Amino acid sequence: MENKETYVQQRDAKNILKLRKMRNNLPTFCSEFFIGIENNTSVLTRIAYAQDLTVFFTFLTAELPEFLGKDIRLLTLSDLDKITAEHIELFLDYLNLYYVDGKKFINNDKAKARKLATIRSLLKYFYKKDKISQNVAQKVDMPKIYAKNIIRLEQNEVHKLLDIADKGDSTLTRQQKDFHKHTRVRDLAILMLFLGTGIRISELVGININDINFDNNSFVITRKGGNQYILYFSDEVANALLDYKRLRMQIKPQKEEDSDAFFLSLQNKRITTRAVQNLVKKYSRIASPLKKISPHKLRSTYGTNLYQQTHDIYIVADVLGHKDVNTTKKHYAAISENIRKDASTKIKLREDNNN
Repeated sequence: MENKETYVQQRDAKNILKLRKMRNNLPTFCSEFFIGIENNTSVLTRIAYAQDLTVFFTFLTAELPEFLGKDIRLLTLSDLDKITAEHIELFLDYLNLYYVDGKKFINNDKAKARKLATIRSLLKYFYKKDKISQNVAQKVDMPKIYAKNIIRLEQNEVHKLLDIADKGDSTLTRQQKDFHKHTRVRDLAILMLFLGTGIRISELVGININDINFDNNSFVITRKGGNQYILYFSDEVANALLDYKRLRMQIKPQKEEDSDAFFLSLQNKRITTRAVQNLVKKYSRIASPLKKISPHKLRSTYGTNLYQQTHDIYIVADVLGHKDVNTTKKHYAAISENIRKDASTKIKLREDNNN
């Protein structure tokens, strides 16, 4: 019997086909680059590279006299070797504001830094292979990215969010109230799982029925890169998941490929990331109207709470699936002020003198 494809395998197959289509509109040497970095990058990373390179080569052929009017697909490594640091600096300036088919695009410093990193990777690859004379992108400074405050929910906001998902709210529209009757149990389970485990949205939508073990409150997820990982959840989360599972087991999905999916849409298909984003937005803008809360911000809320409880950045990094603890520090070091204040009271320099 042929093994059934997992959700992750299905998703990756679609993305591989998407990348191949994108490569057809790029210079032919880009295919060599993507194949060369395949073992060290995910297909989603390569798609992001392809998007960035499309913008870069469009800029070269539309804005610079040296490349003006050339067909992007016909650019060669010789053309790549003609790129200067000044060209790349002009590109970064171009990213501040440009139009494609009448649509306006504005890039912040983080987006510009990512595109510069993509160009650096491309030039570095061919420079190491002695196919271009230098990596001029290394001469261009990365845009300064300033650390932002972590946007997360406070405990009272978490309580309000879950209460709204469970009981509804008077500010919901009539249509939203009708939907809420059918999605209440599912939506509460999704929010509880985000806030109780800190998983990514891609990990949540990929969960299958058999991935969850209620005997020891654990479940299997597929992390970035395809590695499987076991996480654990509290009894509180387990109760919400069990409530939804009882409903889920009465539903037969429309498509065979969705038959194992744990979370389903109202169309009885595996729930999409867009649907999850929308439901988080719907409830959170009532619970915390001044904060733009996304599934990733719920992940930040969990990470913050875990750090405050454990004071251990390595535990947070492990649970959140960060390969580099510096990534965790970057996001959660700012919340250590209270921990530092608490630590300052622990050291006694002089004995208490009650005389």
